[in-house]
This record gives sequence, C-alpha cells and structure tokens, in this order.
Amino acid sequence: MPFLTSPVLTPGTLARAPQPTLPAADGMLLRPWRAEDAPAVHAAFKDPALRQWHCRSCDSTEEAADWIAQWQRGWADERDAQWAVVDEDTDELLGRVALRQMVLGDGVAEIAYWTVAGARGRGVARGAATALTHWAFEEIGFHRLELMHAIANPASCRVAGKAGFALEGTKRSAYLHQDGWHDMHLHARVRGD
Repeated sequence: MPFLTSPVLTPGTLARAPQPTLPAADGMLLRPWRAEDAPAVHAAFKDPALRQWHCRSCDSTEEAADWIAQWQRGWADERDAQWAVVDEDTDELLGRVALRQMVLGDGVAEIAYWTVAGARGRGVARGAATALTHWAFEEIGFHRLELMHAIANPASCRVAGKAGFALEGTKRSAYLHQDGWHDMHLHARVRGD
C-alpha cells in the first residue's frame, strides 16, 4: 500500500557522507567518537551523578570501547548519531550529545546528552544541544526533535529550556532507572521554532 506523503528524509541522508565535526559555542566541538576516547568515557561513568540518570553502567575501558564501536556503527546504520563534546583547543572530553531513535521518513529524532563531572555548570549540555539542533534542522532537514529527562532531574529541564525545547507534557512511569520507574518530561522543538 503506497504512502500518501513523501518521506521527510530518505535513506542515505546521513550515511552517504562521513559524520561531520560541528562547531559549538564557547570553544567546544562536537566530533565523532574515536577508539582512544574509551578511557575518558569509562572515567565519566564513575561519577554517581551521571550514573543516576542512565540505565547503563560502564565497568571497564573495554566496555567503553565497545560502546564507541556501536556509536560509530549507528551513523552508518542511520539509527542514531553520537558525538563527543570536546574542548576545541585541548580535545578534552566534556560530554556527549546524540540523536537517538531516528525515524528518517518522519524526520524525527530524540536528542540526548550527558556532561562529565568537571564540565558541569559551564553550559556544555546547552551548547552541545543547541549546535546539534541547528545542524539537524538546517543542514539535514529533520522536522521534529524530542528531548526527555526524568522529572527528578531539574538540571536537565533547565538545559532543555535554554536550548529552546518547549515542555509538551509528562510521560508517566516511562523510564526505568536503577531506583525505579520515573516520570519523564517530554520537550520538543519543531523546525522553524
């Protein structure tokens, strides 16, 4: 049965070119992950505050290396796109930003981020989310980006607001963290907002 509308983005939209490095505010870059980032990812996940809001742990540098390999394949498979957020002068890891759960035909993806402990409070997540949002809308042509966070995480709510993501509602008992089910705020931006 044929669709009555054309796809927003067609297969190959991302994979036909190498994953780009994107400039962000305040001397940051979003760059593709490298195998040598594994020790920094492992170190980041030793932080209890970071682990509190994630469903996975990272117990070794080898496990971090496996994640990075998955993140690299995600670009080629066009299922997700993950970037390391780094200081443009030193290449120090500041965090991660991603487009997850991409549905190219609908032009929709979910934006996600985390920040290493030493970079918190410096606008890293906001700057990375803003740069990635601009690229996704203006360079690629996504129509809608969603962002979810646990209601119990007000810092992430502030990041969403500062990055221009409007609060659309609450998804009740929508994400299982290690301390139980959490209600999640759903924020979104639509191209042209």
